[in-house]
Amino acid sequence: MQMQETSADAELITKLQTQGVRLVQIGLGSPSRRGGAGPSDHKAMTLGDTTFMAPVHTTQASDSPYVALAPDTSGRSEILCGEASVGHIRFPSRPRFYDLETQDGIPYSKIAQLHAGDVLATTVLQTCLRYENKKTACKFCAIGQSLREGRTIARKTASQLAEVAKAAVELDGVKHMVMTTGTPNRTDRGARVLTECAEAIRSAVDLPIQAQCEPPDNDDWYRRLHDAGVDTLGMHLEVVNPVVRRRILPGKSEVTLAEYFRAFHVAVDVFGRSQVTTYLIAGLGDRVDEILAVCRRLIRIGVYPFVVPLTPISGTPLHGAKSPSAEMMSRILKPLGRMLVDAGMGRETVKAGCARCGACSSLRNFEESAFSS
Repeated sequence: MQMQETSADAELITKLQTQGVRLVQIGLGSPSRRGGAGPSDHKAMTLGDTTFMAPVHTTQASDSPYVALAPDTSGRSEILCGEASVGHIRFPSRPRFYDLETQDGIPYSKIAQLHAGDVLATTVLQTCLRYENKKTACKFCAIGQSLREGRTIARKTASQLAEVAKAAVELDGVKHMVMTTGTPNRTDRGARVLTECAEAIRSAVDLPIQAQCEPPDNDDWYRRLHDAGVDTLGMHLEVVNPVVRRRILPGKSEVTLAEYFRAFHVAVDVFGRSQVTTYLIAGLGDRVDEILAVCRRLIRIGVYPFVVPLTPISGTPLHGAKSPSAEMMSRILKPLGRMLVDAGMGRETVKAGCARCGACSSLRNFEESAFSS
């Protein structure tokens, strides 16, 4: 019975994440997110014991067959597909730390956001050397949108992040933290500022941290990040086919796949197996077999491949694109879940970050199915 429930949850979450959800009542629970880095145009929802992120503001979501009704007296919202009831969800509560401001008067919500139910996330530098130039910007990226609209600030200081992280742990029970960044230069590629911030946060509160950046030019940065208190490191490929990389990541693809894989080897030696992760975005042009082949290679090295469906964000060059089908995601995630379980690298082995959270993909549900079988 448990395996059947896990499989059913995986199937429904995959459908909601690829097709989106229409909300009858918008302002429920923790605020949805528009623009910026990370799971943008999404909202956190809980199905059973699984909190996940699903698109609610995308063009595709506005036409989704899935509708979340207003909550009943117990706080449950029924999900309909057409006229059929397919499940019930809850919306995580608005975090209490959002009501506070830093000592210099900036709302905490502009410094860091709650992702899913217990993850604190921030984009330390809300600018990127490639973003403002259409010839170099990643086609799916919306890092500058939330900054232009005043929902965040361009640079979060180490002291601000330490202050907010401490409050998020004390007030909302945050379990781990993700720090990503726009790429500021072609040398350390953000590792320096992430190191400074990690040191300040770990001095203020005992909170596992994932840092995310492109591979720095000097291998010494891996040890510096680790020694500063970073538990896991994310270096994101996003796309695996070299031709597709050049089309979707015209600037970032200057860092070749060969350079990434060399960096993965070095980083795993420092952080350990499962403590180096990479994002792969299905639906950008990579074939299923290409994604799975790279995942096998990553797992052999000790890198956790976190595969998510494309969410075409409003205002980006891909805003009118379609997410991959739920069927395509299942063809990737079912064998990948088995690979990770067989390698002893399920998400529970990851100390912090996107893979540990798992909310942007149904991969963890497929891991659970593989573990139960």
